[in-house]
Amino acid sequence: MKLGMLLFLLIPIIGHVYVFWHVWNIVPLNNWYKAALLVLLSMGVVALIFGFSIGLNIVPFKCATYIYEFGTSSIFVLLYAVMLFLLLDLGRLVRLVPKHFLYNSWPGTLAVVGVLVAVFVYGNIHYHHKQRQELNLNTSKNVSKALKVVMVSDLHLGYHNRRAEFARWVDLINAERPDLVLIAGDIIDISIRPLEEENVAEEFRRIKAPIYACLGNHEYMSGEEKAERFYREARINLLRDSVVQVMDLNIVGRDDRTNRRRTSLKALMGKTDPQKYTILLDHQPYHLEEAQRAGVDFQLSGHTHYGQVWPISWIEDAMYEKAYGPLTKGNTRYFVTSGMGIWGGKFRIGTRSEYLVATITKSF
Repeated sequence: MKLGMLLFLLIPIIGHVYVFWHVWNIVPLNNWYKAALLVLLSMGVVALIFGFSIGLNIVPFKCATYIYEFGTSSIFVLLYAVMLFLLLDLGRLVRLVPKHFLYNSWPGTLAVVGVLVAVFVYGNIHYHHKQRQELNLNTSKNVSKALKVVMVSDLHLGYHNRRAEFARWVDLINAERPDLVLIAGDIIDISIRPLEEENVAEEFRRIKAPIYACLGNHEYMSGEEKAERFYREARINLLRDSVVQVMDLNIVGRDDRTNRRRTSLKALMGKTDPQKYTILLDHQPYHLEEAQRAGVDFQLSGHTHYGQVWPISWIEDAMYEKAYGPLTKGNTRYFVTSGMGIWGGKFRIGTRSEYLVATITKSF
């Protein structure tokens, strides 16, 4: 645990030292201006540390939103700056990039800035474009009529995903005219304060279908008791290690695995009607074989965001049996969604923000 925390802190520090060294060399300004530039670049780290150690709830709301977005965005900018400078260093080693391009060079400076600006402008635009993913779920079980279910995860509503933005997501959901809306955790980002100050619960009450949801790990970060109170105010039916029969369906909601004492899936499935189609909401996609063994028909999970930006998505592919997309194991189907919202900086590079529109029909 201590080694993991050390690496978590050490890797960004090494990345900053590497990028700052390159910035010092490439920018054709005198040392005073360079020092001022590096101090400005360091403010992203300061904002991040402030937000996650001292806390955003103690500063004015508007200021907190700027600190959050600036600090969390700096992580992704740092990642791509490191990759870009590594690529340029490699190019210099193989004599494709001349040395003068990386030292006191306006062309080099403008090229680096131009690439980073282009990448992150694209990433921000791509994030705001929500992708519609269709799913056709056929079953031999008792479904009296075709059901349309909108499924989402990882809204991460808070200091960055504010009420005005969420209102557009609600419009997308309502446009589908769903029979049911299911949310697989992480509705709240890191604090309940922004949702309370902007009365985000009122937007949830605009959704024209019953809403069922499970908790995610971020609800534990924000305080699960506060999260439960918000769910009630928003008219979200929280399934916390519980089962409900609705519209010819069993909806099973597991508590997040943050709770090490959560009820076993086998015990929860004992409360279901085996004649009905069963949907499991389980935020984190670990131990997927459990749903297959328990006889679940469909599992919805999120949590991974599919890394949000490439190449973190590759790391997640190595970490999870399924980090993103559909999967079938025996008679059980799964979908691990990359989420409708996002944590931190609003960038999607090599991944996407999405909502699922599932049609459940009886097969003959």
